[in-house]
Amino acid sequence: MPFDTMLLLLPTLGIPELLIIFVIIMVLFGATRLPQMGRGLGEGIRNFKKGLKAVDEDDDEPDQIAEKTGSRKA
Repeated sequence: MPFDTMLLLLPTLGIPELLIIFVIIMVLFGATRLPQMGRGLGEGIRNFKKGLKAVDEDDDEPDQIAEKTGSRKA
């Protein structure tokens, strides 16, 4: 089954559905645990972005070195 056909079969999430999901999460994890989970998720996203930025900066270094030396690989 093609991917776009599968997307059409999924129902859309409205406000009532999101509220039900939120209530289920509150019951499962509790109000005290949710801020900790959110903080951990935020830190994970931040670290992921830092890692992507570091990889991108590492990729730029050979180009900068090649520009300084005047040699460039094709």
